Amino acid sequence: MEINNGNHWSETVYLNEIVTNPLITVGDYSYYSGYYGQPNFEDGCVRYLWGDQVSRELFNPIASFGWKLDRLFIGNYVCIASGVVILMGGNHNHHPEWVTVYPFHETIARSYESKGDTIIESDVWIGMNAMIMPGVRIAEGAIVAAGSVVVKDVPAYGIVGGNPAKLIKERFTLQEQNWLKEIRWYDWPRYQVEKAIPLLMSGNIEGLYRFYQLNQMN
Repeated sequence: MEINNGNHWSETVYLNEIVTNPLITVGDYSYYSGYYGQPNFEDGCVRYLWGDQVSRELFNPIASFGWKLDRLFIGNYVCIASGVVILMGGNHNHHPEWVTVYPFHETIARSYESKGDTIIESDVWIGMNAMIMPGVRIAEGAIVAAGSVVVKDVPAYGIVGGNPAKLIKERFTLQEQNWLKEIRWYDWPRYQVEKAIPLLMSGNIEGLYRFYQLNQMN
């Protein structure tokens, strides 16, 4: 089933309004700008993840083989740019320690190896054409530069880039990061987020922390 994720680059479609795969969990206000890349999020941006309508009709590796399938978790207010690829668990049947990496059909039932869930925490920005490898965690507030290949976990409020992606810099001071981790603005009720937009759209983290204290959101 083709799902339209936008007819123009300026159109925003929230993922929790279009995702149907039971192995994908998406928070509020997270979006994928798929216009220039793969327009279908579940079968373009996300790859090799059983659970979409077509794969469910073809086979069931949980019932047939007892596989524990990897899941994709996406937090709130995540921005995923066009061309991003999130590789998932449907193709983990290639073993470099075996004589051949070829996945013979006769070994499929026992050759699958879980890589673990892929987790993209809240307020993350993933740049155009980045690739997220299976089983990584991209922590809150991180930025993945365009064209990067993420092969290991990304720290909170870090900016990573390259192939393989490495830490380029941290976005804020340690104190500011601790304030942001404490307040978790992305989990606030929407009406409080809207009141705080002038602060969120600035570098005034201390002011945002005061707002949090004054509004007793702890």
